[in-house]
Amino acid sequence: MDTSELQLRYGCNPHQSPARIFSRSGTLPITVLNGKPGYINLLDALNSWQLVAELKDSLHLPAAASFKHVSPAGAAVGIPLTREMKKCYFVDDMELSQLASAYARARGADRLSSFGDWAALSDIVDVSTANLLKREVSDGVIAPGFEPEALEILRNKKKGSYAVIQIDASYRPPETEERDVYGVVFQQRRNDAPLDANMFSNVITEKKELPEDAVRDLTVAQIALKYTQSNSVCFAFGGQVIGVGAGQQSRIHCTRLAASKADRWFLRQHPRVIGLAFKEGIGRPARDNAIDQFLEDHLTPAEQFVWQENFTEQPERFSYEEKREWLSLMQGVSLASDAFFPFRDNIDRAQQSGVGFIIQPGGSVRDDAVIEACNEYGMVMAMSGIRLFHH
Repeated sequence: MDTSELQLRYGCNPHQSPARIFSRSGTLPITVLNGKPGYINLLDALNSWQLVAELKDSLHLPAAASFKHVSPAGAAVGIPLTREMKKCYFVDDMELSQLASAYARARGADRLSSFGDWAALSDIVDVSTANLLKREVSDGVIAPGFEPEALEILRNKKKGSYAVIQIDASYRPPETEERDVYGVVFQQRRNDAPLDANMFSNVITEKKELPEDAVRDLTVAQIALKYTQSNSVCFAFGGQVIGVGAGQQSRIHCTRLAASKADRWFLRQHPRVIGLAFKEGIGRPARDNAIDQFLEDHLTPAEQFVWQENFTEQPERFSYEEKREWLSLMQGVSLASDAFFPFRDNIDRAQQSGVGFIIQPGGSVRDDAVIEACNEYGMVMAMSGIRLFHH
């Protein structure tokens, strides 16, 4: 059996055939244990694996990521969930290992975007994590290994077609990477910039203190951005991503998108949302959609009808004032940006979503205005000097 290449059904789209992945020297670092992963699956797998491996190496905790279209919908380390968080993530009926907790957090950051995700796990997959994967709509998983019973659980998912990939955790790629675009070969050094404690050595705001939890969350956000399509901004809290703004052409749109997702994440924890009474038989994806529509400010008549059909009794919608009152409780959020902030509007929007700690490369001609905005809000901001564009 040729272990240096893997034939695929097609590339990004069904008409892009033939397609394959291959190693220029030696064997592939992955083994397909089940299913037939596709071109995009494998892009997600190899990018998400780098993210969780780096998170594990940096924070010394099990790590997980939920990937869609070569960007993380969520990423997290294995910190236990509160009872309220378990209800928000629909895992209050499960006993969760550290690794399973990491994936529940990664999946829970943006459950709508994580629908049909690719999962990455830093550690050997245990039964607890396999049972969590089994119940979610997911295309596949990559990990350094699988307990026998866990592998059997996953092999039975999706009528036996669930993609399961084992990666050689000791594999290290060449220092130089290449890609072809329109027949032209691009070559560069891999992005192996270390994201370590040195990132936080240049705190340039009046307020200087970075608590341990903030350092952890800023690290989560930075490492997530390293594998997110640029431009990108990431919000993190409690050891997990809570909002990603990816692939936008304007940085303020990155910030607005990430902030709106972070707001939605926090609103899901409101007692009124946790207490929503769903009709029997309504699955988790339908519940996610219904909650999203419940929290939406404006619904079309068709959306209103579909939304109402999910509940045993019609819940009272939030007013704008009620939302703002709840969101005002969200404080101490961390924010990372993959490149400098060109204007202070990003800081103004971040403040509305509870951001207290920021890391960004710096280097804008308007750095002074951005620093001034952080000082006005009592934020702590570090400039890492490391740009993290990813394309």
